[in-house]
Amino acid sequence: MSGLLSKISASTRGAHRSERRNTHRLDADRRAKLLAGLEKADLEWFWESDEQGRITYLSDHALGAIGLDASEVIGSEIATLLDTRESDDAGGAARSLKFRLASHSPISRLNVKVLKASCETWWEISASPSLGSNGKFLGYHGTARDITESLEKSRASERLAQYDSLTGLANRLRMSHQIEQTLAVFRQSKRSCAVLLLDLDQFKKVNDTLGHPAGDELLKQVAERIKKIFSHRGEIGRLGGDEFQIILPDIEDRGELADLSKRVVQMLSQPYSIEGSRAIIGCSVGIAIAPYDGVEASELIKAADLALYAAKDSGRGTYRFYSSELSNRATFRQELEDGLQDALANDQFVVEYQPIVDSGTHKVACLEALLRWDHPERGRISPADFIPVAEELGIITEIGEWILMEVCNHLAKCPPEIRAAVNVSPIQFASADFVQSVQKTISKAQIDPSRIELEITESVFVGDLEHALDVFQRLKKLKVRLALDDFGTGYSSLSYLRDAPFDKLKIDQSFVRGCTAPDTNNGALVAAIVSMAKALGMETVAEGMETKDELEVIKCHGADYLQGFIFSSAMRIDELLERFERKELEFEPLGPERFRSERRTEFRKVGLIHGDSRYNVFLRNISKTGARVEGLLDVPVGTDVVLDLGGGQLAVASVRRSDGFRQGIEFETPLISDGGGGLCTRHRVSPYQIEAAGRPLGALDNDSVAAVTSVRSAPRAFMEVEIGKN
Repeated sequence: MSGLLSKISASTRGAHRSERRNTHRLDADRRAKLLAGLEKADLEWFWESDEQGRITYLSDHALGAIGLDASEVIGSEIATLLDTRESDDAGGAARSLKFRLASHSPISRLNVKVLKASCETWWEISASPSLGSNGKFLGYHGTARDITESLEKSRASERLAQYDSLTGLANRLRMSHQIEQTLAVFRQSKRSCAVLLLDLDQFKKVNDTLGHPAGDELLKQVAERIKKIFSHRGEIGRLGGDEFQIILPDIEDRGELADLSKRVVQMLSQPYSIEGSRAIIGCSVGIAIAPYDGVEASELIKAADLALYAAKDSGRGTYRFYSSELSNRATFRQELEDGLQDALANDQFVVEYQPIVDSGTHKVACLEALLRWDHPERGRISPADFIPVAEELGIITEIGEWILMEVCNHLAKCPPEIRAAVNVSPIQFASADFVQSVQKTISKAQIDPSRIELEITESVFVGDLEHALDVFQRLKKLKVRLALDDFGTGYSSLSYLRDAPFDKLKIDQSFVRGCTAPDTNNGALVAAIVSMAKALGMETVAEGMETKDELEVIKCHGADYLQGFIFSSAMRIDELLERFERKELEFEPLGPERFRSERRTEFRKVGLIHGDSRYNVFLRNISKTGARVEGLLDVPVGTDVVLDLGGGQLAVASVRRSDGFRQGIEFETPLISDGGGGLCTRHRVSPYQIEAAGRPLGALDNDSVAAVTSVRSAPRAFMEVEIGKN
């Protein structure tokens, strides 16, 4: 009986095993049919590889999608079909695939580029490793699907979020992210990074006169011009409106940055052709450099913004570097804004006159009216400081009308052969009733209109050229004279001379000064301008005459009139009337015999380093090539020193003249223009050097520089003396 039971039990177990095998076979067949249906419906593709990384299977639909036959794919390595090189595409997926294939790791929803496809194609792949009974790796089996379209949409959406739709440049969000990332990386590697902020001058005028579509087209053309200069050097972005930003890695040389800034100002100031119209704008640039002007992104952007503000304040069409003084200047500007509102009503403005003399007789032929502001607390304030503020406040037209009335009243008391030149602000020129206001003022003063010269700068052509030419024609009908001021700078274009009825060209002083120096073309440029003006029937005035050698050269080149300190500084009207009463119309040239590099008069304490000792001296004047200091006794000629000009600016120099407590020093490397009439060094002490000396990393300040450039215990070679201002 027991044997029978054993046989029955064995038979039952066999039947169960057979049933399970049939069930598994049915399940496998069912799964195969499901997968085949899925593959046939083209909802998912399948692929398989062997242990050598060769493809052993790929769905027909996948082959068809990339235009290949099975013979071109089966048996080839995965690397010949899918890109496994390191790449940042698709979030680093290609790098992940390379790692997983080598480590036999599972693959989950990775985006990879298909190499053999006829056009750019991306797949999302997933796979699991196949293992033998002994755990040996046998290859991969998995799925794939085409994500090219969805990936492109994702990229387009990402681009929309990070790039300006109008110009194609990076937008504010991306630029902010780029600056933060760049500065974080550069802090670790001790590298520098410059940021330039660009703002278009007179862009609003183009929008108002030609319309917003024209303004958009102008912005596109501006973007293209900027890219021609900077596209291979850094990241360019449009922050919005007419403001652009440029990130320039590994540049700290302010000489190089000045050259780039001058180039972009010049290029953006060239005329634009927009829908058959001609438009001209300008550009102002603010420059800040990390880590010198800021370590964090917010610091650096604020510094560049203050520099841009200063560039616009100093007359636009220029550049400025950030300095710590600009923070104080922002406060000064606010004081100007507050004071200007009441200056005219409180009779704080004064008009003075600088004579313009005949080049042959040196007799006065014209008087240039110069506005002065006698502030009750600050004293006399320079027009370079307050005129841009008055323009932004919208009161420059009212001030301009007052000046013209004052000049006409003064001119009525002068000899009839004397004319007066009045500077006209571009904003005043663009006002709707400008011509009527000029006519009314001249009529009221009862003077000959031809005795009035309106000095126009090239910036009046910005925006609507046709309107500017119409205003010129109406002014000429009034019989007033027109002069083009500062010719050769700013937004220069010979077409102005062709189209506008100017009576006179004023040659900018930057061409006059230094025209006798052997390393300049200024003299040739003056000669060319004079010849061109004569051919066009225009008179010429050479501005900024200061030395006798310049005077002789300019007279030889044939300029009709001369103006500058060599003849006279600005004078009050009562002084001039007294001279005219005595028939003293001739001005004798009085000035230095020869030109030397322009020097700025200063009186401020600076550091002078000799050996390991640091001294306090007073800076009396400074030029690009040298300076005069006072405060050390009997320093031998030839002594090598370093002048600490503040803000990390160390100028290596040698003593060339020494007289008691006064020394004349010559710089080893000439200083450069800061864009606002001042001078600065090309390079500065690096905050990374200060950090290495044990101080925290931060923007430059005088205390930190002084701390690393002086040794208190060092023996001192020279004696300091007390210096008074006089």
